Amino acid sequence: MTVQNQATTFSFQAEIKQLLRLMVHSLYSNREIFLRELISNASDANDKLRFEALATPDLLEDRPELEIRVMLDSEAGTLSVTDSGIGMSADDIVAQLGTIAHSGTAQFLDKLTGEARHDAQLIGQFGVGFYSAFVVADEVEVESRRAGFAAGDGVRWVSDGQGEYTVEQIDKPDRGTRVTLKLKDDAREFLDTLMIRQLIHKYSDHIAFPVRLSESGDFTAPAEAVNDGKALWTRPRTEISDEEYIEFYKHTAHDFTAPLIWSHNRVEGKREYTSLLYVPSAAPFDLWNREAPRGVKLYVQRVFISDEATQFLPLFLRFIRGIVDADDLSLNVSRELLQQDPNVAAIKSALTKRVLEMLDKLAQEEPEKYVTFWKEFGTVLKEGLAEDTANREKIAGLMRFNSTRSDGFAQDRSLREYLDSAPSEQSEIYFLIGESPAAARGSPHLEALRDRGAEVLLLSDRIDEWVMQYLREFSGKQFKDVARGSPGPSSGVEADAAGSETKEQRQLLKRVKRVLRDAVDEVRISNRLKESPACLVFNEDELGFQMRELLKASGHEAPTTAPSLELNEAHALVARLAAEKQEPQFEALSRLIFEQALLLEGQQLEDPAAFVRRVNELLTDPDTGAAQDTA
Repeated sequence: MTVQNQATTFSFQAEIKQLLRLMVHSLYSNREIFLRELISNASDANDKLRFEALATPDLLEDRPELEIRVMLDSEAGTLSVTDSGIGMSADDIVAQLGTIAHSGTAQFLDKLTGEARHDAQLIGQFGVGFYSAFVVADEVEVESRRAGFAAGDGVRWVSDGQGEYTVEQIDKPDRGTRVTLKLKDDAREFLDTLMIRQLIHKYSDHIAFPVRLSESGDFTAPAEAVNDGKALWTRPRTEISDEEYIEFYKHTAHDFTAPLIWSHNRVEGKREYTSLLYVPSAAPFDLWNREAPRGVKLYVQRVFISDEATQFLPLFLRFIRGIVDADDLSLNVSRELLQQDPNVAAIKSALTKRVLEMLDKLAQEEPEKYVTFWKEFGTVLKEGLAEDTANREKIAGLMRFNSTRSDGFAQDRSLREYLDSAPSEQSEIYFLIGESPAAARGSPHLEALRDRGAEVLLLSDRIDEWVMQYLREFSGKQFKDVARGSPGPSSGVEADAAGSETKEQRQLLKRVKRVLRDAVDEVRISNRLKESPACLVFNEDELGFQMRELLKASGHEAPTTAPSLELNEAHALVARLAAEKQEPQFEALSRLIFEQALLLEGQQLEDPAAFVRRVNELLTDPDTGAAQDTA
C-alpha cells in the first residue's frame, strides 16, 4: 500500500465497527483497562525489537535503551503512551488497526450479546485490547516508524472510532510508536498523575522495561520509572502476590478475566529454565482451529524470542498460556533450530507433566473450578488420549463423564469414582457413545444394564469414538462399549447358548435380512433389549456412526460396513412382525423397525417421507399397516 503525505481516508472492516460499539458499552464500568492494554502492546513492541536486533543491531539506531513513556498533558486533554520498539510501517498500521486478521471473526462477534460482563470476557478472549482506547477517548492518534526505516517513512493513523480512519505519511525522527488519546470530558480523571501512577503499579509493575511517567510535554526529557521493571517470573514465588500473578496473566494473554490456576517453577541442574503457566477460565473463540497461532511466550536469558512457541507443549494443551525462559538455548534460536534441539523435547515433556499435575491439583482442591475447566477445555484435553501415550493414564484420570448415575447431563463422574462404586466382581468399565447427551441417555443399549443397576459412562462429544479407540483400560480395568459386539457377558447382559434360536426365530431373522439386504450385516435376537423393539450394533473392530461422520467431515471415505440389527422378540411390534404373513406388510414393517433403530442412533434417513408414510398408515390402519408402501 502506498501512503502519501496527504491523509487518505479508509473505512474500518465491518467487524471492527461492531466491535468498537461493543467495547465502549462492555468496558465502560472498568475503563482503566485501556492503560494496561496500551502499555502491554508497547512492551510487546519493545520485546520484538530486542529480538530482531540480535541479528540486526543497526535496528537500535542511536537509541539502545528500550522504554515505555506515559505522558499527561492537562492543557491539551491528552494522554500518550510511547514505546521505543519495533514500530509499524504504513502497511502494518492499516493491517493491524483497520482490520481483525483472525479467522472466525464473524462467529466471534455473533457471540457478543450486549451483556457487559459477558461481552468483556469475550473481548478478552479475542485479544483486541487496543480498541479499549475508544472507551475513554473521543479521538485516537497513532504515530509510528518501523525500526530501520528512514525518518520520512513515518505514518500517522487517526480515528474517532465511528467507522473511518485516516492514514498519512509523516516525518518521524524516532523509531517506535506513540498512541495519543484525546480524552472524553468524563475521562479527564486519567490526567491525574497520582491515579496514573497507581494504575501503572497495579497493572504494569511486572513489565520488563522502565515505564516512565511525564507531565513535561517533552517526550525525550528525563523521567522516573514508575514500575519495578523486573520480569515477574524472575522473582521468588514468595515475593509475588496472587494479584500480581493475575495481572501478569492478563498482560501476557491479553485477557480480561482471571485464570483458574497457575504454576510458577524454576528448574536447575542439567537444564535450567523458568516456567510460569496459566490455565484460562474461558476458551478462546478459535480453540478448535488446530492451525491457529498459539503457544507460550519464549524467552532466552530474559530476551524475548517468540510470542507463539508451540514446541514446548503438545497440541492438546494448546489452551495453556504463559512464558518459558530458558538458559540453555541459543539466543539466535529459530523455529527450525527449536524443533531440532534435544533440550526442547526434554522441557516439553517436563512442562506437559507439570500442566497435568496442575490440573489434577485443581480437580482435587477446587472441584467447582475444575467443572468450569472441563466445560471449557475438556474436549480438547481428550485429544491427549490419542496423542500422548506416556501420559494417557494421567489424562484419563482427569476426564469427567456424564453417566447413568449423574444428575441430568452433568459431566461430574471421574473414572476413579466409577471404579470405587462398581461391584468388585465387575471386570469392565461400561461406556456408550451417543449422537447427543439426550440420545445417549435414552439409548436402548442401556436397558438390560439399567435393570441390573450397572453404571454406564455416556459420551457424546464429536471426538469420543476416536479417542476411546486409544483408551483401552484404566487402573487394570478394560473399557467395554455396550453398543458393540454380540450380546454376552462382556456386554453386561447374559446370552442364551449359541445356536439356541428356534425354527420360527430363524425364519423371522432370515425374512428380515432378505428385506433389508445390505443395509444390515446380520439380523439376530437381542438379549440387551427390554423395552425397545430393536437396536443397531457394530462389531468390536468396526467404525461406528460418529467415527464415520468424523472421517466424512475431514474428506475421507469410511469403510463400507453395515451394523447388525437386533430384535427384541418380547416387544409387541416385533411379535406383530413375526405373525405377519402378507409380504408387502412384512417388508414395510421391517423397514419401519430398522429406521426407528437408525433414528435412535441419531442418524438421518435416506427417505424421511417414506418413513412418515409408513408410520401414518400403521397408526391409521393397524390391521393392514403400510400395505400400500413397500418402498
